[in-house]
Amino acid sequence: MVLEHSDSVQNNMDKPLNLEQVQNQAGLPSLGGLTVGSIISKFLPYIFGAAGIALLVYLVMGGFQLIFAKGDPKAVQGAQAKITNALLGFVIVIISYVLVSLIGQLLGIGAFGSIFKSAGP
Repeated sequence: MVLEHSDSVQNNMDKPLNLEQVQNQAGLPSLGGLTVGSIISKFLPYIFGAAGIALLVYLVMGGFQLIFAKGDPKAVQGAQAKITNALLGFVIVIISYVLVSLIGQLLGIGAFGSIFKSAGP
């Protein structure tokens, strides 16, 4: 019997994961056809867009602080820290996207691949 169970588990691992089924099994509510996965899929492109805009704003602010530092070591250090933190935050966002995409592909979760394809005009 143990072999039958492992065979069924293996067969299930070969199929793409149905996020709606997982949501129902977990007892998460469904709001009129909306699922947790569909809500995340709709908002995630805007979150990445906001991260890009935040990067631009922080880089410009850090640049202006660096220009107006007038050689003050503390002001220069603060401006450099702002620029470094902005770039580091954006790298973290990009790495998180790559990791989620990779994990989605490895586990056969097809919903992760279509998140950015639906964001076009």
